[in-house]
Parts: sequence; C-alpha cells; structure tokens
Amino acid sequence: MGYSFLENYDENLLENLQQNYTDILKGVGEDLSREGITKTPERAAKAMQFLTQGYRMDAEQIIRKAMFREDYDEMVVVKDIELYSLCEHHILPFFGKAHIAYIPDGHIVGLSKLPRVVDVFARRLQVQERLTHDILECINKTIRPKGVAVVIEAEHMCMMMRGVQKQNSATTTSGFRGQFEKIETRNEFLKLISSDLK
Repeated sequence: MGYSFLENYDENLLENLQQNYTDILKGVGEDLSREGITKTPERAAKAMQFLTQGYRMDAEQIIRKAMFREDYDEMVVVKDIELYSLCEHHILPFFGKAHIAYIPDGHIVGLSKLPRVVDVFARRLQVQERLTHDILECINKTIRPKGVAVVIEAEHMCMMMRGVQKQNSATTTSGFRGQFEKIETRNEFLKLISSDLK
C-alpha cells in the first residue's frame, strides 16, 4: 500500500460499503436503475475506502524509516501542506493547509515524510482539533526534537453546506511543544508561515 493512495482495495470492506451506499440511495428516494446511479454504490465505496485509508497506516513507522543523524539544530519548517479530511460529525469534507516546524535534537527526518504524516491522520474521520494534536504528538514522540509546532487552517463543508451556512469562515488550530512554548520561538515560526518567502 502506498502512503497517499490505495493500490489494493479490501474486497470484503468494499462489498459491505457498497451495500450500505445502496441502502442510503434507496433511503433518500433515488432510482437505482437510473443510468447515472447504477455504479454509484461501487464508486462511493471505493472513495470512502480511499478517504479513510489512514486507519490502515502507521505514521510513526513512516517517520522512523526516514530518520537520519544530523547535527543541525535550527528550525525546520514545512508549510502549506494541503490536507483533505472528513468531519466525524457529518462525514462532510474539511480541507486546508498544515504548517509544521521542528527543531532537531540529533535527528532530522526526510522532508516528504511530514506531509505523509499529515495524510495518515487526515485520511480518517476527524475533528480539526484532534488532527492537529495527532500530528504534533506523532512528530514529538518519534523524532524527539527540541521543539515541534503545528498550525492547521481549514474550511469545513459542514459549516458551509448545512447548519449555519457560512461561506467565508475558516478555522485555525495550533499546538506547540518544547522550545516552541517560548514566545520568541513561536513568533518566529508564525512569521515564517505567514510570509511569502519561498
């Protein structure tokens, strides 16, 4: 299984999901014989399995496979990491960007692994607050840096399509450990992720 896509579907899960989607479509009054709908249960089942593949991935293992000894001890920032997840309350999408920084303490990690960690936790039913915490704690526990910071900015379809129906609202969550609990280090990180520096 790849980190960002499914190479193989679980056929038993696929069959169960397909039947469930068939029941849902019947329940809302859809005509299952209509040409555009006949394959929808199968397509929806595959999409749901893809969107929840994070349950079958190990974020700590992904990091451990790409940890390297290095004396570098300045801030490492990876910003504007696209993320797509599903709200656990309504199973509607939320999407946005994650910004991650850490200060190494003897080990660095391959830069592509931080976005992969985001994907592992985002590809589960989530709330943004726990998603932020999961990413933060995984990096902190695995790399054991001098400090780690995570900020997520996201828009939630459960607020835009239903309920309060607010189209221009965004939610920001953050978490800080170690040296990022110091205001000057935190401010440096926040300035870097808000700048246009590329």
